[in-house]
Amino acid sequence: MPTPLQHTGIGWRQPHYAELMDRRPALAFLEVHSENFFGDGGAALAVLQEGRAAYDISLHGVGLGLGSAAGLDEWHLARLARLVERIEPVRVSDHASFARVPGVAGQPMVHGSDLLPLAYTPAALQIMVDNVQKVQERLRRPLLVENLSAYLRWADDSLDEAGFFNQLARRSGCRMLLDVNNLVVNALNAGLPPVATAQAFIDALDPAIVGEIHLAGYADLGDIVIDDHGSRVHAPVWQVYHHALRRLGPVPTLIEWDTDLPALDVLLDEAALAQRAIDARCTATAA
Repeated sequence: MPTPLQHTGIGWRQPHYAELMDRRPALAFLEVHSENFFGDGGAALAVLQEGRAAYDISLHGVGLGLGSAAGLDEWHLARLARLVERIEPVRVSDHASFARVPGVAGQPMVHGSDLLPLAYTPAALQIMVDNVQKVQERLRRPLLVENLSAYLRWADDSLDEAGFFNQLARRSGCRMLLDVNNLVVNALNAGLPPVATAQAFIDALDPAIVGEIHLAGYADLGDIVIDDHGSRVHAPVWQVYHHALRRLGPVPTLIEWDTDLPALDVLLDEAALAQRAIDARCTATAA
């Protein structure tokens, strides 16, 4: 029997639903995209409930738009709350982004259909705090908020990103989902040394706020690097991950793979690499 992966999980996507349930690999948790299971019934929800009977489930969303000055989508929040009641997930997360803006001249609300980056300003921080608190009150649990891969920055940025997350956690009571791949992608696109820049971000975080880590692959297209979740974890991301473990300890870690899905065994191999890194860190700490 495989060694149980006590701290690592994989993103559970439709092509692997049946095989994973047949094999029941020794994972700490599975993560799914919340919005794919908002229906009141059907095959998708039935599969998720079967998975929940065998594993802890982490719900990871893309649609709350926590940084939207227009506020939250009440329908979306209601469906998420219902899913949380049904599944009782080990964690619930979404992104530090905005998606919704008021329509012009009385037109309906406009949804950007993307994870749009925030301006790191006191005003944006207050919007995030207010919206995160509303979500947490509705879900009756802390929310994890993920740092974004962003392809632009706003001219009025006045807060550093790590400090923004520290303040968000302190003021709202939320925690952070630290996406190491996004740190590396942002540094590469900014022309900065990726490993050193990402490590400095992690060093600036309050270690107590990090509740989960994401690892993924990226696509280097030459003039831009895309966070496409379509390949094995790249070497710089592993380097930063090892640093994160030394700084943060054995944080639950997800292998995130959403495009060009490989065989399930490839995901399990990546998860095993992350678990070995955690085990090595724990051994070094105990020595």
